[in-house]
Amino acid sequence: MKNIILFDPVEARAELLPLTFTRPVALLRHGITTFAEKWQEAIPGTYSFETQDYLSEKYPAILENDADANLFIAGNLHPDAELVKAILSLGSGQSLALTSGEVIARRGEGEKGTVTYPGEPLQVNHIWELFMLNGEAIKRDFATLTAGRKSAPLSDTCRLIGDPANLFIEEGATVECANINVSAGPVYIGRHAEVMEGACLRGPIAMCGHSVVNMGGKIYGATTLGPWCKVGGELNNVVMTGYSNKAHDGFLGNAVIGEWCNLGAGCTASNLKNTYGDIKLWSIARGRFIKTGLQFCGLIMGDHSKAGINTMFNTATVVGVGVNFYGAGFPRTFLPSFTEGNTAGMRDTDMDRLFETATRMMGRRHVELTPMDKEILINVREAMNGERK
Repeated sequence: MKNIILFDPVEARAELLPLTFTRPVALLRHGITTFAEKWQEAIPGTYSFETQDYLSEKYPAILENDADANLFIAGNLHPDAELVKAILSLGSGQSLALTSGEVIARRGEGEKGTVTYPGEPLQVNHIWELFMLNGEAIKRDFATLTAGRKSAPLSDTCRLIGDPANLFIEEGATVECANINVSAGPVYIGRHAEVMEGACLRGPIAMCGHSVVNMGGKIYGATTLGPWCKVGGELNNVVMTGYSNKAHDGFLGNAVIGEWCNLGAGCTASNLKNTYGDIKLWSIARGRFIKTGLQFCGLIMGDHSKAGINTMFNTATVVGVGVNFYGAGFPRTFLPSFTEGNTAGMRDTDMDRLFETATRMMGRRHVELTPMDKEILINVREAMNGERK
């Protein structure tokens, strides 16, 4: 068994905030699975993480005494056959780098020379690439997870458009009276997921275990619903990490949502400026707005954040960790972590109250908010002084 450590590339980790405040890069969900799960499928072995110090108690790096027994791989990469072959071919103390010079893997300390990888692996370096590249990620994961397996049957109450080979339903899923179009990409429905009556799905779409599309939901590709997510209304090219809800009417597009988030009834987020102009997005790492080159970008939301009913988010709004916004009107396009309030003003969040809310929400899914989880959030808050501008 190989000992593999998935490390946080420094620049990518910074550009993937606020999602990477609370997890290693490799635990981001892209396509159907997380990066870590993709690598576990590609190279069986023992896996751990090289990440931020304050995350290391929960996600420790496990190292062998023999340095060459430790294989380090960048946590923002998708594996493919050529990349896996190149990584496994590394000799003692060698590194693997892209033509740009970026090191993407190493054996041991990688001090004995660098091998250049000529290919262009699928890689996520910016927060918006999680939704932009999600279609390709779903297609790759679909091929990997369904190879040689047979789908559960689709109910006669449903209508399927396109090649049946592009639909895979895991055992235990419930799909009734739904319209599913797989012409533009596959649709994967995980174990114990549910698609309710009147829902319309247009692939590529990934529904992970226990996720739910409510009655009449309209889900466009390329969308991922992580485990235990519940959605309704209209979604277009959204990545929901897991355990989050947008259960009612309203639009969400070109968006990335963390874990334990809730968007209230009627919540809507713009993904296109009225001018059809290029979009600037707040970079938490740089403390300023940056050009994205995008025309479409919606809501970016960190873990444990909430929006009250009928909240309206402007195009390209970034919401940090542990934010609670409520009331009429549009919030600013950047809401710093651990703040709460409305358009009249935001104030610091009371951490005890945040923990109480998180405990109740997580308890509904039989998940515990551990002392370690609380310590991570406290450490994130302490690092936020430079974020609030």
